Amino acid sequence: MLLIDRYLLFQFLKSFLIFFISFTGLFIVIDSFNNLDEFLKYGDMTGSTAKVLWDYYSPRVFTFFGMTSGILTLIAAMFTVTWIQRHNEMTALMAAGISQARIVRPIIVAVIFIAGLGVLNREFLIPRYMDRLTRNAQDWMGDSKKTLQQKFDNRTDVFINGAATYAKEQRIENPVFRLPRNYQGVGNEITGANAFYQPATADHPGGFLVVELTKPKSTEGTASIDLDGQPLVMMPDDNPWLKPGECFLATDLTFEQLTASNQWRDYASTSELISTLSNRSLDVGADVRVEIHSRIVQPFLDVTLLFLGLPIVLRKENRNIFVAIGYCLLLVLCFYAVTLACKAMGANYVIRSPALAAFIPLILFVPIATAVSAPLRD
Repeated sequence: MLLIDRYLLFQFLKSFLIFFISFTGLFIVIDSFNNLDEFLKYGDMTGSTAKVLWDYYSPRVFTFFGMTSGILTLIAAMFTVTWIQRHNEMTALMAAGISQARIVRPIIVAVIFIAGLGVLNREFLIPRYMDRLTRNAQDWMGDSKKTLQQKFDNRTDVFINGAATYAKEQRIENPVFRLPRNYQGVGNEITGANAFYQPATADHPGGFLVVELTKPKSTEGTASIDLDGQPLVMMPDDNPWLKPGECFLATDLTFEQLTASNQWRDYASTSELISTLSNRSLDVGADVRVEIHSRIVQPFLDVTLLFLGLPIVLRKENRNIFVAIGYCLLLVLCFYAVTLACKAMGANYVIRSPALAAFIPLILFVPIATAVSAPLRD
């Protein structure tokens, strides 16, 4: 690596880190002050406000990186190029016979690398903290009562309802599970004091453990119920791990999918989103399909955004950093307005094909980026 490559790479990474730390810090400061009373209360409960703040905001740094990396790489790249132009370093390098394409090559490589980091961040880091990210400051401990939005399990035809949910225990208070038909000894409804979500184990599939049953009144002598060869309702007589007065309702719906509305979609990995397409319990809409295709397109959009913005500075040789950033912001607004509009139209079936809705911004902007970045190929 030549000295000029190391110099430009250092300037770019320094600019990117400064912008990222500044914007992230600003977000944390504003948000923490808005929720200061809650964090102080949680600090009194746990013995350390600092630990509460760390546990709350550290996963949100990853989501903030995912949301802003594309914009910040463009700003950092434009800032770096404008900086060397302002100090006549670009002129000196071009006078030495070095082309613009060769000068900005380390910046382009760095942007591609950061786009790759964005993919790894979204696929491996963010999904690990889904439980924390789906909780807000008002319910950080997960012990606040939340209304359960009624759900229908499309695979088993079970209607799931309840009085309230508690995230910390993954519990439904006063659950009501309405079965598709009457079953001997059970009827068509299972109710109880509480239902706790249990992930799949060797003893049972994923589902809800209902305790203190009120319907049916007794589990003694009641056989378990199967549906298409799969467990639907498991009873103590057939399953020794269950206690009298308990039963287990099998469902492919997770607690997050029942309670977090569409938030689970934002924090799930692409492989998890793809797996929901084959989950017959979920009514997966076009929004999930658009999101899957958008995940695939996103790194290419980030690089396309760079090739749209960088020629603005190189062609006009603008020495004013703030004017360059102004152009950058205008470009970003137009770029993301088109991207978000296409996603919204795809999610609402205005654009019939989810893949097309995600790929339209790439189809529109790649030819433009190719045309305006012609000087970089000289």
